Amino acid sequence: MRRIVLTLAALVVLAEVALCAGAYWAMRQTPDAFGRIVARLPMPLMMAVPFETLWTRARAGAVKVGDPAPDFRLPTLDRQSAVQLASFRGDRPVVLVFGSYT
Repeated sequence: MRRIVLTLAALVVLAEVALCAGAYWAMRQTPDAFGRIVARLPMPLMMAVPFETLWTRARAGAVKVGDPAPDFRLPTLDRQSAVQLASFRGDRPVVLVFGSYT
């Protein structure tokens, strides 16, 4: 009986490790790819992983406080043109605010 319990416990731990590794891999993908992956997962499965901890590590990036922001390009609100961060270099300070307003 003890051997069966130990085998089941090992399988549960192995399944949890595999689930966390898969979630971490998915979180390292582009936002569009991550959204497609998560949309197919049942919610109880997502509740089985330490989501916030994995997300913080997977999306941390390499930029440190004081480093220049990496260049990026985004469409304007009317989608008629685009704005590139590099176009503001050397002018005056630029504040970048990232967040969700939904």
